[in-house]
Amino acid sequence: MLNPNLDEIQLNKQEYERYSRHLILPEVGLEGQKRLKAASVLCIGTGGLGSPLLLYLAAAGVGRIGIVDFDVVDHSNLQRQVIHGTSWVGKPKIESAKNRILEINPFCQVDLYETRVSSENAIDIATPYDIIIDGTDNFPTRYLMNDVCVLLNKPNVYGSIFRFEGQATVFNYQGGPNYRDLYPEPPPPGMVPSCAEGGVLGVLCGVVGSIQATEAIKIILGQGTTLSGRLLLYNALDMTFRQLKLRP
Repeated sequence: MLNPNLDEIQLNKQEYERYSRHLILPEVGLEGQKRLKAASVLCIGTGGLGSPLLLYLAAAGVGRIGIVDFDVVDHSNLQRQVIHGTSWVGKPKIESAKNRILEINPFCQVDLYETRVSSENAIDIATPYDIIIDGTDNFPTRYLMNDVCVLLNKPNVYGSIFRFEGQATVFNYQGGPNYRDLYPEPPPPGMVPSCAEGGVLGVLCGVVGSIQATEAIKIILGQGTTLSGRLLLYNALDMTFRQLKLRP
């Protein structure tokens, strides 16, 4: 519902106060805040990337947030997965994330899917949402969600992290490229080490996840220039950003 009937969307007194710093921005204003409230975003994963982006989407006032994850919180997650806390170790990540989201913004609707996405359920899960955000760390799920976004014609906000480097872009938006245009085929199993094998700087997740949240909010508002057609590369050690052009 990226073009909602804004006359049907209302903010209450508490919301006017909560979003006051948005409302004074000409690029957001009352219309933009209503667009955020009417929007729905699905996040695949509540790990290093999902944690910061979910926090900022909730704080921004996105009205409906879906979360897909089947894992439980582990002590090793807490170095980077800032949506979770020590008291949630051993409990489902999606419950931990929902608890924190509603603590930040009780006006959000939070939908939980405690399952592994597969070819059997991915389309049904993704269909109700305007934007899909890929916060996963494995190639099969990335390719699957990319293909779902192409089939359903939904924007796919992508991010990935490894050690001290991250990348982000927007796939399948306004005729732009999709994930298979960048990586036509997945690498052989074991070719690319995971974060569990190679490590990752915790704060790197916050940078890339925040970029993903920013892109999703811009799409909802219809403001600015998205990363569609551009792959943003970030190196935390050098503190450098580079861009590569992408084409369909």
